Amino acid sequence: MAKVVVAMSGGVDSSLAAALLKLEGFEVSGVWLRLWSCGCQDSADNESKNEPKGLEEAKCVARQLQIPFRVLDLETEFRDQIVSYFIREYLRGRTPIPCLFCNRRVKFGTLMQEALAGGASYLASGHYARITYDAKGGRYLLWRSPDPHKDQSYFLSQLTQEQLAHLILPLEHMRKEEVRRLAGELGIGTAQRPESQELCFVSRGGYRQFLRNMAGDMIKPGPIRDHKGNLLGEHKGLAFYTIGQRKGLRLAGGRPFFVVELRPDSNEVVVGEEKDLWRSDMVVEGVNWIPSQELPGRTEAWVKIRYQHAGAKAFITPMEGGRAWVSFAAPQRAITPGQAAVFYQGDLVLGGGIIACSLPGPNRHGDIRRYIEAYARFFPSSLDLWAAT
Repeated sequence: MAKVVVAMSGGVDSSLAAALLKLEGFEVSGVWLRLWSCGCQDSADNESKNEPKGLEEAKCVARQLQIPFRVLDLETEFRDQIVSYFIREYLRGRTPIPCLFCNRRVKFGTLMQEALAGGASYLASGHYARITYDAKGGRYLLWRSPDPHKDQSYFLSQLTQEQLAHLILPLEHMRKEEVRRLAGELGIGTAQRPESQELCFVSRGGYRQFLRNMAGDMIKPGPIRDHKGNLLGEHKGLAFYTIGQRKGLRLAGGRPFFVVELRPDSNEVVVGEEKDLWRSDMVVEGVNWIPSQELPGRTEAWVKIRYQHAGAKAFITPMEGGRAWVSFAAPQRAITPGQAAVFYQGDLVLGGGIIACSLPGPNRHGDIRRYIEAYARFFPSSLDLWAAT
């Protein structure tokens, strides 16, 4: 039977994935990734005397299953690629999604390469999603999980064809309650372990404290203005704000203000009313198409603009340079640069990328040329696109 390496976090999902593969007859081994043990006080894995979070649980499950187990140290790569990206994006006034890039570059990038180089045919994980092969199109396809509350196809939307070809997701047809029940029946010790809701490298103090520790000298205060340029107050640094934020602005005026734009070039936070958060169009960059190398033309899809977003009907127009123009049938609230936009048709993932900017749409805002000029760096042919809308 084929060899498979299971990425084991110490949680119930990856533990059951390893157990199921062994029951199926695969030659299974487990690996735990050491990604972050920085001395920062905020590190979720910073335990000077105890083993990092999840490692002991993963070891126990491997012993129970009687499978080989090892720790792979990818901390340098994780710091240089993922943590650096996380900090850099916040400094740019964007709200990053590090798990998306960690999956492509580290977990199913470097780890998969290590596994294949070591003689394995596949890498497996406990993600909730489904992979199939379309023989007619010669492409691997990514689908939503049947569990809408646990579906993780959003976080796998950047995986390449090569990565999808060598990835096994044993939980692809399961719901979380089934996973816990089956893990309990098999006597897996992590069956009832609580889920982690935090970034693996940020815990105590939250991401703002993490940024202060890691890049405090690069975070500068600046003006808070309205759309007319009026000075309303001072912010503590772009990295501490995100689109749609209301709390922490401390502005007078007797009415609520929301962050509607972050301008890194001038270090300005722009605020407005709640109605100013609704946008109908956006540009997405770094798009990874899955069923085909690219869309044939303007395509209707269901688009999610953040993980917890329900999704909305939109039309996607492919652009040069791996970008796409997305026009929603109805405006969406707080479209946030740096977050992932993922495109679906039914349960099939068409692809996804990173939101570069959002716009109200030519029929919903009077000052169109100002928006074209402000965002022209994202789409050189913007005048033609506006004219065709």
